[in-house]
Amino acid sequence: MTTPSEGESTVPALGKKRVHLAAQLPGIHNVTVWSDPRSASQIAIDSFIRLAQTAERGKFDFFFLSEGLRLREHKGRVYELDVVGRPDNLTVLAALSATTTRLGLAATVNATFNEPYEVARRLASLDHLSGGRAAWNIVTSYDAFTGENFRRGGFLSETDRYTRAAEFLRTTRELWDSWSDGDVRVDAAAGEFVRAGAGEFVHHGRHFDISGRFTTPRGPQGHPVIIQAGESDEGRDFAASDADVIFSKYDNLDEARIFYRDVKGRLARHGRARDELKIIPTATVVIADTDEEAVAYSAEISQGQISPQTAIAHLEAVWGRDLSGYDPDGPLPDIDPEPDSLILKGHSTFRKSRGETALRWRRLATERGLSIRELVIEVHGGHTFVGAPHTVADAIDHFVQTDGADGFVLVPHLTPGGLDDVVDRVVPLLQEKGVFREEYSGTTLRDHLGLKEAL
Repeated sequence: MTTPSEGESTVPALGKKRVHLAAQLPGIHNVTVWSDPRSASQIAIDSFIRLAQTAERGKFDFFFLSEGLRLREHKGRVYELDVVGRPDNLTVLAALSATTTRLGLAATVNATFNEPYEVARRLASLDHLSGGRAAWNIVTSYDAFTGENFRRGGFLSETDRYTRAAEFLRTTRELWDSWSDGDVRVDAAAGEFVRAGAGEFVHHGRHFDISGRFTTPRGPQGHPVIIQAGESDEGRDFAASDADVIFSKYDNLDEARIFYRDVKGRLARHGRARDELKIIPTATVVIADTDEEAVAYSAEISQGQISPQTAIAHLEAVWGRDLSGYDPDGPLPDIDPEPDSLILKGHSTFRKSRGETALRWRRLATERGLSIRELVIEVHGGHTFVGAPHTVADAIDHFVQTDGADGFVLVPHLTPGGLDDVVDRVVPLLQEKGVFREEYSGTTLRDHLGLKEAL
């Protein structure tokens, strides 16, 4: 395998789209198999370092950390079947900026329970510390359950949380732009270190009315990369107008193509080209020497991810009832759900259309003869790409080349060694296809994603 010299462009094969890959350290929901003896700490810095360095060895675009502002609760107690509790995202990524050199560093930071000044400062600082590798996944919160941590409750309607997020982002960009590239002058002869007026800002808006001096000069990227994860019509339009990357939940190719066409089709309305927004779903990968072995291994992993207790907890969240007396290996309960009852708090998956979800689950269980646990595994325990290395590489490439996505955020089921097989056995095959870089050709995350520096 040839390796380009430093700074040499590594363009994809003629007529092919480049595949973008990122990595996420799992820590919430039922993705992990924390009971596996190979699973290490979700808090120790060594776990973050190893997974991030593996992603950088594989020439991934970025390393992503999600965030929850409150531990989920199940029937009034901490939902301990999750892997719960993790250090602050930006603090961890600041540490990783010293142990990686090219890998992008992306953090979820909530726009409902933070303020523009502090978020702008922390992200600009990360961009400086990392040499231009910072990214912000901007999310909102809808619920009073999370708001109780901040004495705000559910004071924002679902519509208002998007208007606040849009103004939050706009205000943050104004803060970043309060410094110009030439404002740090360091002119000893003239006795001038910075330009007079550098960092001055004034913002008057519906949600924010602030003025002052911003403390952090402009970062190497101008603005950190902006990531968004909206599925609603408002979320898709927000991404089309303001984001550089949008996460997608679709791992079914037909559904993914519909989402891809819809979001890409919105860009022109905002004066943007199709390549200015990357669509990157999350995905899970199971690899073995043969396709048959991978299928068997996938089933084994699913059993670890959806324990009997987890299966009952998921069903209770949809049914809104205490179902602890039911056998997870038995049939679904013959009682109706209580759609207004909320047993699992802090879990957005089950907050909408729970009655429709219950009907769909019951229909699927009846048609397939599934037990409670088998049903939950079917719904939540599947894996996106399963097979021998060449099978997985072909599937990833096909998904991207047929406009299901621009790449994937890979979420391993083990921390910290869950990406090793992808990097060692799948990435080289994508490189041979000419669709994935063999070396970084730039230094910033915007370089990796093929995005312009923010002006």
